[in-house]
Formats: sequence, C-alpha cells, structure tokens
Amino acid sequence: MVEDKRAQARGDVLATEEPMEIRVIGAGGNSQTIAITMRTPGRDFELVAGFLFAEGVVAGRGDIARVDYCADPDLTEDERYNVVTVTLAGPIPRLPGLDRRFLTTSACGVCGKESLDALRIRGCAPVPAGPIVEPDVVCSLPDALRAGQKVFTKTGGLHAAGLFAPTGELIAVREDVGRHNAVDKIVGWALFNDEIPAHDRILMVSGRTSYEIMQKALVAGIPFIAAVSAPSSLAVALSRDFDMTLVGFLRGRRFNVYAGQERIALVDTGDPGQ
Repeated sequence: MVEDKRAQARGDVLATEEPMEIRVIGAGGNSQTIAITMRTPGRDFELVAGFLFAEGVVAGRGDIARVDYCADPDLTEDERYNVVTVTLAGPIPRLPGLDRRFLTTSACGVCGKESLDALRIRGCAPVPAGPIVEPDVVCSLPDALRAGQKVFTKTGGLHAAGLFAPTGELIAVREDVGRHNAVDKIVGWALFNDEIPAHDRILMVSGRTSYEIMQKALVAGIPFIAAVSAPSSLAVALSRDFDMTLVGFLRGRRFNVYAGQERIALVDTGDPGQ
C-alpha cells in the first residue's frame, strides 16, 4: 500500500474469479457445452439454472432433472468444480444460441444477444401491472443491498443483485464478479424456490443496467428494476416495450425513472419543472 508517498507491504483479500463450463445432457444421453463464464465460485447451481432459464434452454424447474459438478475422470478435482452438468428432463432444445459454443465474461455478458423483436418471437410478453412501491422504499434499497453483501465487505470487488418485496424486505442477495452472473444467481434461486414468475418482486443491482440484465428480469417476470448507476439505451427501450419499471442513479434520496413510473407512488406536484 502507498499512502502519502510511503510504501508499506500488507496483505489483501481478493474476490475469487474462476472459469466455469456449463454442460447440458439431454434425455437421450447426448451432451453439449452451452457456455463458459468467468464467475465467483459459490451458488454455482443457481447461476447455471438462472442462465439456462434466461437463455430459454429450460422453460421451468421441471425441465431440470438434476444438477451436478462434473465427474469426468480426466479432470482434476479443482477442475471438476469448475464444470457444472445439467441433466435435462427432455432433449436438448434446438435454439439458435446452442448452435455454437460461446463465452460469457464477467465484464460484458453474453455476446450476440437477441434483439427486442426476437424476444417477442420467443414468447416474452409485457409484465403485468403492479406492485406499487413507495419512494421511501425505493430509496432504502441500496443500503439494504449493501448490508447483504458479505463478500464485498471483505474485498470491495464484487457486484450484487438483490430480490426485494414491494415493502423493501430483502428476500435474497447474491454476489459475483459479473453483474450478469449475480442476476443469474438470483433468477436461479427464484426458479428453485418456485418464485417464477416473480411478478411481485423488485430487482436491485449494484452497478449499471444493461440490456442483458433487463432481459433476464423480463424472462423471470420481474416488473421493477432499480440500479445505483445508469441504464443503457437498449435497457430503457426494453423496459418501455415490455411495460417494466426502470430506476437508475438511485443514490440517497434521489433517483431517475426511465420507464414504468406508474409503479411508484409519486406525488404529482403539477409543475413539470419540479
């Protein structure tokens, strides 16, 4: 550490980042690698389930027969915990995204995502109305999420995603080096706990809001997404097209509403300049 031009040797706690391969096995026994992602180990099965659900590989919990770490004898013990195998109840679906192997990174998410029109073709529909959330509850979300970030407290190096009730109660929080992975872990938790569709929930993320995060929330049926930083233009377009609420720059007592203002119990001042 360097402070005031003085150097001092000291230890530091770092967030773990390791690759994870996601494999699926169809009912007929055929196997396929779906993705390789850089992630923080922990809650791996949730991450995989959430990723496969968001990508349309599985349509629900019933499509997953079992999830295991790989038992391939050619792998070392450490490597086996970096390969997760999902056995499907049926055959591996024929989806455009499965025609190739692709890399998911902690930085940019999945490359070559579907367009908004493709989401409609896939069957994604606008989320239903509600819940109505008080502004004070919205403002309380960052602190509640931060309080649940146990690993971030030690390392300062992880993103987080939290699932909240409309009253502000924290239901689940997950951390990862990748913001998209953190959301996948939340979606996987919801899938395993029969919380899908999550029509009465709020998703809070610790960074910016991208198209990928909005897509994952949409597939999970989450109507309200909040973030401490900015959304992308495509994230705003998706939220408006599918009737989702999107809040950004949520800091202190202020936030911006980019779509779905009707889900926030705001006081109408009658003055557009206020």
